[in-house]
Amino acid sequence: MSETFKAIRLEKEGDKPSANLVDMTVDDLMEGDVVVDVEYSTVNYKDGLAITGAAPVVRSYPMIPGIDLAGTVASSDNPKFKPGDRVIQNGFGLSESHFGGYAGKARVKGDWLVKCPDAISAAQAMAIGTAGYTAMLCVMAVEKAGVTPSSGPVVVTGAAGGVGSVSIALLAKLGYDVIASTGRTEEEPYLKDLGASSIIDRSELSGDGRPMGKERWAGGIDSVGSKTLANVISQTKYDGAVAA
Repeated sequence: MSETFKAIRLEKEGDKPSANLVDMTVDDLMEGDVVVDVEYSTVNYKDGLAITGAAPVVRSYPMIPGIDLAGTVASSDNPKFKPGDRVIQNGFGLSESHFGGYAGKARVKGDWLVKCPDAISAAQAMAIGTAGYTAMLCVMAVEKAGVTPSSGPVVVTGAAGGVGSVSIALLAKLGYDVIASTGRTEEEPYLKDLGASSIIDRSELSGDGRPMGKERWAGGIDSVGSKTLANVISQTKYDGAVAA
């Protein structure tokens, strides 16, 4: 008999999904060429939306949520990986169209995996998580566009969230002057502890704006979108860049 493991499985009952803790085997998983013994997955906002049904994240049911995972390869038909390899996966449809990390095992495509660096544990990788990974991609994009600490301040929207928080910490560590935009002004001590030099209320950016506003910052990292993103762009200095 195949080894069983626990999984959180979403089922659709009427208009709302239901989450159930179930026993599964590898044979119950979706197709893939690598089986991973999952050690950690993050509790991500996107999975909160999926589990509660607050947004149509899941594209087909049943579904195992968990948009990322870290663990050890149990078996592999992919030449890039062998049993015992420590691996990480972010995205590639996990929790949307492919079973995700909220299970004891995952079967995925090897092309979706990266090897976990020796310097960090699986727990540390998922403490950084998809939010931290996304934040680093945004910071790298701003740097690649030529925005340096000497260019001027960088605004971060959704500052108290996962992507925003890590973005602030990374930018501050790199020497940038960081302006944090948040609707939770009570988090000012937390945001300044991360490295933000000043805090603005999100209402300054969430309303109707003009196509071109006063130049306020050299760059931005936006995780809010909509009118906030439009206002961030319109107030970015000439030759600046915004990662969204």
